[in-house]
Amino acid sequence: MDKTTQSSLDGHVLDNGAQSETAAAVEEANHELIYGLEDKPPIQEAIFAAIQHVLACFVGIITPSLIVSGALGLEPADAAYVVSMSLFVSGIATFIQARRIGPVGSGLLSIQGTSFAFIGPILGAGTGAIAAGSSPTEALGLIFGLCFFGAFIEIFCSRFLHLAGKIITPLVTGIVVTLIGLTLINVGITSIGGGFPAREAGTFGSLANLGVGVLVMLVILTLNSTSSSLLRMSSIVIGLIVGYLVAWPLGMVSFGNLSGLSPFALPIPFRYGFSFSFAAFIPFAFLYLITAIESIGDLTATSLLTGQPITGAPYMKRIKGGVLGDGINSLIAACFNTFPNTTFSQNNGVIQLTGIGSRYVGYFIAGIFVLMGLFPIVGGVFQAMPQPVLGGATLIMFGTVAAAGIKILSCVNFTKRASLITAISLGIGLGVTYAPDILDNLPTLAKNVFSSGISAGGITALVLNMVLPGPRE
Repeated sequence: MDKTTQSSLDGHVLDNGAQSETAAAVEEANHELIYGLEDKPPIQEAIFAAIQHVLACFVGIITPSLIVSGALGLEPADAAYVVSMSLFVSGIATFIQARRIGPVGSGLLSIQGTSFAFIGPILGAGTGAIAAGSSPTEALGLIFGLCFFGAFIEIFCSRFLHLAGKIITPLVTGIVVTLIGLTLINVGITSIGGGFPAREAGTFGSLANLGVGVLVMLVILTLNSTSSSLLRMSSIVIGLIVGYLVAWPLGMVSFGNLSGLSPFALPIPFRYGFSFSFAAFIPFAFLYLITAIESIGDLTATSLLTGQPITGAPYMKRIKGGVLGDGINSLIAACFNTFPNTTFSQNNGVIQLTGIGSRYVGYFIAGIFVLMGLFPIVGGVFQAMPQPVLGGATLIMFGTVAAAGIKILSCVNFTKRASLITAISLGIGLGVTYAPDILDNLPTLAKNVFSSGISAGGITALVLNMVLPGPRE
């Protein structure tokens, strides 16, 4: 006899069959793990796993800072400082998420890094301030002020997520996680071709770039298919090292940027001042809400991959703590001269590939990021890694994130209503990702909100799940 069971906190309505599928997915994830959430791997293996997470997330953490610094015309010293602070704060934020301090943090192996979603409004506020007569560093003060106050919106919303359980359902989070993976695939394949510098130089997609990228993918795939847990855990690191060594004699590796780096970056709160503009604040406020939805998706995927429940009271407690940590970490980021932080989806791919879901690995990841932030030359060595090498690894990891989203969706009872919501949300999310110029004639606020495929698809899924008749899955 088919019955429905109501979760006491999160409001997710799942029938017995869906609950069984969810339990089966969690059990399967537990079987695939070498080290579970609360396991403590030997130090050597923990460091191996931590390095792979660092390599997977490093470029994503520093790229927004590099983009903003270039667009605002910052001096090289200021640009390098902002990049260093993005790594330093990511380390602190990752520790908070993994350690869980009181109600703050998810207690998962969840990495925090600089959010790409805020690049549009950050550039809008910064260039607008410069056009009005402010210096680039004064524009930074305005940006960090907007980020500081916006963080309180996510902090406030985190306390009421349990009330949103009937609209932020596994269907919505599954769609968001799937979109996270699918939209990032474009980043991975672009890196395999050589990245944007290769496009400008006319070498994009050269045989050398494609060969190195495919080689890295084959090494990771081969090692991950072996029965050796050690090779599986270190597959990404070995793949990147092999790619690095092959790319070096091909002239793809350059350490020219190391000579201009300062030996030490001292974190100084509000180094560039602090100001505020209400008109510029509106897109920031809305994007903090979208960031909360994205974080829910990331944290749900991490919970699933580490064998933790994705419904019920323990799940909702993790989600609320994770989103609260997300907001507080963005607050810390604004204080220490960098941009809003959010949970990174890349680490979910690493968890699935390595089989290590222990949150204690997060402590090592945090330490590495802090050191990289304090000593810019360390990050410079990683920054010299050729794009095709990184692309070969990230393409696999982004694909596994999409697969994690599909696994969440597989636990949903796919009625006609759920199918329509999924189809429309994925269509809009991927549509604006691959044809971003369709938004060019929209008002600036709407363009900033919907320019991210994750935001566009996530909002669509959320709204449709609220307004379409029928039970919410």
